[in-house]
Amino acid sequence: MKNYLKYLTILCAFLMFTSCLVDDVAESTINDEGPNLASFRNTSGLLGAIADGNEYQFDIQVEVLGPNYVDQTGDVQYTVGVDPASTAVEGTHFAFASTTGSLTESSNYLGTFPVTLLTDGIMAPLDVSPVLILTMTDASGNNVVPNGKKIILTLNYLCFSNLGGVYNTETVYFRGGAEVLTATGTDEIFDQGDGEYRTGEVGHWTQAQLGGTPGMTFFDVCNAITIPNQNLVNLYSNEVEGVLGNSFADPDTGVITFNYTIVVPPATEDREYFVTYTPQ
Repeated sequence: MKNYLKYLTILCAFLMFTSCLVDDVAESTINDEGPNLASFRNTSGLLGAIADGNEYQFDIQVEVLGPNYVDQTGDVQYTVGVDPASTAVEGTHFAFASTTGSLTESSNYLGTFPVTLLTDGIMAPLDVSPVLILTMTDASGNNVVPNGKKIILTLNYLCFSNLGGVYNTETVYFRGGAEVLTATGTDEIFDQGDGEYRTGEVGHWTQAQLGGTPGMTFFDVCNAITIPNQNLVNLYSNEVEGVLGNSFADPDTGVITFNYTIVVPPATEDREYFVTYTPQ
């Protein structure tokens, strides 16, 4: 009787073990027979450009993945649609050259879908950035279906900035709260990149008096001017820094107003400058 129970226990354990093996094989087989998926590689992205009236193209990555990806053959055609939840408007904020595309076997089923960002008629900055939500609506090919994954694209419009040029200047210099001098002259602003500029002069000195790298660096973001902390002409320990919120460009007249300080640490009396640049 004891031997019978022993053999019965062994038999049950063997059946349970083989049953688990059969289940694993069956599930794996089912997975291997599933379709591959055509989809966007990412779920979100940012499309940003200067609102200068031009059109800018961005390439959104697409791919084919799935349980039989390594055995995939033949090219795949896909169709992209716009989700109704999008706040971006076609023809105003974006455009497509085509809503269809292809992923080729020779490119390992990796490709891009072009989206054109429109800026004509856009007055940046916008209070709320439009959102474009794309979805893969259809896919055709050998054992390929569209994935339900969407990509959310935020459209970020940057202000056009064109402050480079020659200006007439008026500088009012204060030290310890008392006005020291008022001077007029000319200066040139040099374009260093998108929204980044450098003046030819800084403070109440001439380039010859200071040496170093002439002027100071500043940034223009939608007519708000920022003068970051920097060493005077990249040579002295004197620190040049804008007074927060007090420097700006007038988009109608082109006049630029700077307000900044120059400090020699640990001095207690700031040198403060109010400078007006008027286009020639």
